[in-house]
Amino acid sequence: MYDPTSSSKKEMEELLSMGFSEDVASQALDAVASSSSNTSVSSVEAAADWILSRYPQSSPSPPNTSSQSNLRRFLLPKSDTKPCPSGPPPSKRVKSSSSLSPLSDRMRPTTLDHIIGQDHLLSPTSLLRSAVSRCRDGGGAGGLLPSLLLWGPPGSGKTSLARSLASSLPSHRFAPLSAVTATLTDLRRAIDEARRARSHTRTVLFIDEIHRFSKTQQDGLLPAIEDGSVIFLGATTENPSFHLTNPLLSRLRVLSLRPLEPQHVRSLLLRAVDDSDKGLQLSTNSPLSIDDDALDFLSLHCDGDARVALNSLEASAFLSMNRSSRSGDTVTITAEDAKEAMQCKHLSYDRDGENHYNLISALHKSMRGSDADAAIYWLARMLEGGEQPLYIARRLVRFASEDVGLADIAALNLAVACYQACHFIGMPECDVCLAQCVVYLARAPKSVAVYKGLNAAKRAVKESIGGNEEVPLHLRNAPTKLMKKMGYGDGYLSSRSS
Repeated sequence: MYDPTSSSKKEMEELLSMGFSEDVASQALDAVASSSSNTSVSSVEAAADWILSRYPQSSPSPPNTSSQSNLRRFLLPKSDTKPCPSGPPPSKRVKSSSSLSPLSDRMRPTTLDHIIGQDHLLSPTSLLRSAVSRCRDGGGAGGLLPSLLLWGPPGSGKTSLARSLASSLPSHRFAPLSAVTATLTDLRRAIDEARRARSHTRTVLFIDEIHRFSKTQQDGLLPAIEDGSVIFLGATTENPSFHLTNPLLSRLRVLSLRPLEPQHVRSLLLRAVDDSDKGLQLSTNSPLSIDDDALDFLSLHCDGDARVALNSLEASAFLSMNRSSRSGDTVTITAEDAKEAMQCKHLSYDRDGENHYNLISALHKSMRGSDADAAIYWLARMLEGGEQPLYIARRLVRFASEDVGLADIAALNLAVACYQACHFIGMPECDVCLAQCVVYLARAPKSVAVYKGLNAAKRAVKESIGGNEEVPLHLRNAPTKLMKKMGYGDGYLSSRSS
């Protein structure tokens, strides 16, 4: 049996430190003590080997791993063993985890002063600057950062602005969540943590893509915002009027971010090229430069999206390096590299988002104003953005009746024919059919008499609900003798009889 001598106690402690239970360790030491074989290894090694051979579940190693390799998992190297180097030689050191992230993520600004663009939100007298200043000064209740919703197109800097706001308030906790992955349980846990920490610090709860939250999840934010448990920051690319509940929206101040101007994108690209710590050189491990034509192309063709511009710059750099014949030389990114990386102009368009409705409204109003050039431009914007041609054709049919009407009765025939043509041949061949119809409707004379008359009749019906008169007898149909005897159709004079 296991004898708890001083040496045996030490062996037991070593086995327990490896994670084995006391009962299993005692059995192993008894088995090793009763066996005199294999004296080349210590009793601890032999006991551990005995345990792993009989209780393989005691080790988290894969099932195909031998007991000897399982044993090495627990044993420290001998004192005379040379220590392993902490990393590869400097000339062959692998990339850090930060260098493996996209350039657009590494180049996120960390302070409000580093943000480029959005001058209407970040001026010295703006709401954000004033609120941050009051928070730093500790201005009591008036020094609280208000709960905000950052609304803007992709790549306009919503997440960067939220993180920069949080970093400007080092006395506050920053709790980020993504509505794409967070559950209601995650949200409640974050709010509970904020309430526990409220006695010594405030919590800024940032939820990215807030429009992805369900109504129940959005309602879960209301008590915490109402009682001040959290300072809420939300970011969304969708119109909050359609995607956020009214109770939540009423508790937030909505700040609208705009697409970046080309000069702002140009400044961001130059910053990425010049930054040796986290910029483009970290991706390529080689000195780089960029010519003005490439800068202009990327700045103008990203549609105000900084993420698209920076990621295209990174792809351009790799193309330039592949083209370069000698390593170590400074590689210049050219316009050809930028065009190859971007492939085509990036268009900010979402068939289910706000741009979908904004562009069809622009097309409709341009045709109504008889501006054929503007109308065909908005049509091209929609088609290049990937809009379904049948959707556009349906809107043209509606326009032909609503805005052209009786002023040109051929307009409706043309619009219906356009819809049929789009249905028959599809894109890309039907684009000229749509363009022909758009130009015709824009140039056609306009009449809204039918549209106004219909709306007036609808209002009359709605306003007299419950008091609408019955159909007069002389206007009623009289298919039977009984109806004729009751006076149905009496006094009706057909225009055909005159």
